[in-house]
Amino acid sequence: MSKYDTLWNYIANRMQDSFLLSFEEIEKICGFPIDHAFLTFKKELLAYGYRVGKISMKEKNVAFEKV
Repeated sequence: MSKYDTLWNYIANRMQDSFLLSFEEIEKICGFPIDHAFLTFKKELLAYGYRVGKISMKEKNVAFEKV
């Protein structure tokens, strides 16, 4: 079980081809602040049919895309 399972399930249930989530939205879904460890865990999302696209530090959001 991953600490990001709640986020991965939320993304899989969106049923959209692609979308953006702000860092704030991600933190609200997860229940904790995201950090650089997110980069290590992002590969887990492939098992849910999505992948992490662009991570914008400037705009503070993450793109998610259906695979």
